[in-house]
Amino acid sequence: MQDSPPSRPLVVGVDVGGTKTQLRALAGDAVVADHVRASTGWRPHDTAAAARWLTALVLDALPAGARPSALAVGAHACETPRQCALIRDALQLSLGVPARVVGDAELIVPAAGADKGVGLVAGTGSVAVGRLPSGDAVQVGGWGAVLGDEGGAAGLVREAVRAVWADHDRGARPDALALGLLTAFDVSEVPALAGALEGATQISAEWGRHAPVVFAAAAEGSALARSVIAEAATALAALVARLAARGVPVDEVVVAGGTVLGQPALYDAFADALADAVPGARPRPLTRPPVEGAVALARSLL
Repeated sequence: MQDSPPSRPLVVGVDVGGTKTQLRALAGDAVVADHVRASTGWRPHDTAAAARWLTALVLDALPAGARPSALAVGAHACETPRQCALIRDALQLSLGVPARVVGDAELIVPAAGADKGVGLVAGTGSVAVGRLPSGDAVQVGGWGAVLGDEGGAAGLVREAVRAVWADHDRGARPDALALGLLTAFDVSEVPALAGALEGATQISAEWGRHAPVVFAAAAEGSALARSVIAEAATALAALVARLAARGVPVDEVVVAGGTVLGQPALYDAFADALADAVPGARPRPLTRPPVEGAVALARSLL
């Protein structure tokens, strides 16, 4: 006797992050699959490759014979609506089901159970996203560790090194921040930090892993470290202000990312800076996994 088909549609949400990917599938409220894997091989700028990668992920993660009724994906490095639409079209053709593909930061607001507001992420990098009253998505920030990502882990380290260099040029003795960075990058003097940063092959990851040094130095009393954190918080608040200036509703700001949520000094400074930059905007930390936002988007397709 064959099993009867599911009585409720099977919705699948996928959060493709920079390092790991989570897929969650539900039939009604019942979890059918909850699968986590590395994001190795994810190539969002190659539409066909991205669609194949996602198709294989879905088929591997779901029980044998199960087919989704709707699929939504929050995709790391899916940077424009056109790029996301191309992946969506290829994915719909591959799986034959309604699909939606957005940048991974767009999962933050629906994951929090909200239908509008700003999603602000400060993890390795930083980005803020929201939607205009027309429904069009707007993204600010997220330009990578070399030129941007202020308030993310890699940007914090970059700015900390700049602050240490400036202090060195003023003839100051190395403080707790400088000493911490010298140890972290395994160099003996402040000028050598330049070569250490420039020698990184995976800049965001290799710089970003040293961000705890900044917060440790601040806790030890480093005025330089505290100024770096304050400037990072101001930069994150500026992302929200930029969205507000473009007409995005910013009353609610859902905050996610391991750097800002894992470091109370940064979160508190951001909340203060946001109150100054955008009076009335209310920050709150995301307490649920972003993949729940993908599931919510998938449900909206039914």
